[in-house]
Amino acid sequence: MRTFGGVAVAAVAVSALVLSVGPVMGTTLIRQGLERLTSDDEGIMVARVLDTRSYWNADHSFILTDVRVRPSRVLKGDPASGDVTFTVMGGSVDDLTTLVIDGPDLVPGSEYVLFLHHEDLPGARGRLTIGNLAQGVFEVTDSPQGRRAVSQAARHPLLADGAGNEEPPGGVAGLPLDELIDQVRRLTGDR
Repeated sequence: MRTFGGVAVAAVAVSALVLSVGPVMGTTLIRQGLERLTSDDEGIMVARVLDTRSYWNADHSFILTDVRVRPSRVLKGDPASGDVTFTVMGGSVDDLTTLVIDGPDLVPGSEYVLFLHHEDLPGARGRLTIGNLAQGVFEVTDSPQGRRAVSQAARHPLLADGAGNEEPPGGVAGLPLDELIDQVRRLTGDR
């Protein structure tokens, strides 16, 4: 039988341990400008997420999610018609969830500007994926000023790039979608 005193001592000890641990840190990303995102990624598109499917990788050590999108505009890469499927790290299978801090958050039915390239993921080689985690996803939203593209990286602290910039392109307000598209096209040499 436990006494109240023993429980109180245990509670104080646990509280002291929790307070001594300090803050938990997530992924730290160095800010990537549009120039870098555009040059580093092989495919850039405006697309709507159709569906997602999470599953264990081949050796059952990490959860991955396939995301199927329907492009409305291809800004860089193969403009082949049809849906595109890419893979991101993290997801939920049964009662287990793998969460990647600063990873992309893609919701079926929503529209995004996506920066994609091939990369090795845990247990899955050469997969088409989002470049630079949250920095490779711009949410397309409607505002009183028109359609805007807001980087998901605006929700995360970024380390300054070589020029001292810490905000993602467009900052927390984002950029007008047409302006982002024009900038990407200029950077890819596509007028």
